[in-house]
Amino acid sequence: TTVLSGDYSVVGNLCVGSGCTNAETFPSFVATKFKAGALRTYFEDTTTEPFYPANDWELVINDIGEYGEDYFAIRDVDANGQVFRINSGAPTNSFFMDSAGQIGLGTSLPQAELHVEGGAGTNLRLSAATTDNGPRSFDLGLDKNGIHLRNTLTGVRPISINNDAPAFGLVVGSSELAVNNAGSDYNFRVFSEDYTTLLFTDSGTKKVGIGTGTPEELLHIQTNTANTDAFALFDAAGAGSDAAFRLRQNGTTPSTWEFRNQQSSGRLNVGIAGGNTPLKIDSAADNNLLKLGINSNSSAVVVTGQLLVNNIAMNVPDYVFADDYALRPLADVQAFIDTNSHLPDVPSEADIKANGVDMTAMQMTLLKKVEELTLYTLEQESTIASLKEKAAQTDGQAAMIATLQDRLEALESTR
Repeated sequence: TTVLSGDYSVVGNLCVGSGCTNAETFPSFVATKFKAGALRTYFEDTTTEPFYPANDWELVINDIGEYGEDYFAIRDVDANGQVFRINSGAPTNSFFMDSAGQIGLGTSLPQAELHVEGGAGTNLRLSAATTDNGPRSFDLGLDKNGIHLRNTLTGVRPISINNDAPAFGLVVGSSELAVNNAGSDYNFRVFSEDYTTLLFTDSGTKKVGIGTGTPEELLHIQTNTANTDAFALFDAAGAGSDAAFRLRQNGTTPSTWEFRNQQSSGRLNVGIAGGNTPLKIDSAADNNLLKLGINSNSSAVVVTGQLLVNNIAMNVPDYVFADDYALRPLADVQAFIDTNSHLPDVPSEADIKANGVDMTAMQMTLLKKVEELTLYTLEQESTIASLKEKAAQTDGQAAMIATLQDRLEALESTR
């Protein structure tokens, strides 16, 4: 080993290595050549001061020995690991950094801080060789259809974005997750496990389908599974909370109706939101209390339970039995019927067709007529009893006369 101290300049070309000869030739523009088998260039930092960097590095050219690989690498000597390596045969522009610091992988014209360009299919792989749940590996790949995230262990693509996806199809904002944030005719669909539509929104018609991809109304719930009902559940699970839904319109007569399951009573209330509740159904009500139409009569209204009427304005006609009640003579009733073709105090057919019928008032009117009929019957019964008594008296007198006649006839026959 020859040690040269001081500063030296080499005018011309320099060949370093065991393979150099006295007749060495140099390619054009090559000033320094390293020539040997499996070259290594070692950088040894001799710093001995504490806290100063002193790591050693090595440039490695190819493996040593038979069947080794051809490559260029940088090795961290102290850590005994290759930190950078390029195998022979790597394509042109495998790694390129332009003057702006943009890095191209597969391109010499990087258009971003990191620009990866490949063939028909280009992939960027993220792998975790050892994790708590075992190895993991995903590819972010680009093909003719678009960009995809693919699990390389299963082949599953959990996320795909096609080339014709609209602007702002999915936006994760500071306070919301927005779909179709650009307002295009862009639908949203969620599939079930059997690849049928579970949820569908049509941005053009503004209709939402649950269980259908062709909603016919603003909200359309459909089930195609046998023995499966198309129910919508409004579930108020919190203490003191009612379950309800409301129907509101802002037309000529604005109103908001609500169907409310009241937590305090278990009753279904149907009424105006914040107003009157004209219909209440108790949770313990019997089955089929009210039927609208039956097989034999489609216009029938059938009440199978008790019909209770509580009308504070109704006048129960017990006054008919008062001593001072003026019962209309039957002759007057007959004259009224002959003239009007209906009973006094009872609405006519024309009145009912024009104005309908108050069932409570009609019931009280019919009760009044029954009570009046009872009075007429009692009066007739009294008259019949009086006539029977008179007839009995007349019959007694006739019997006495007949007896006297018989005795007179007997006396005359003895003369």
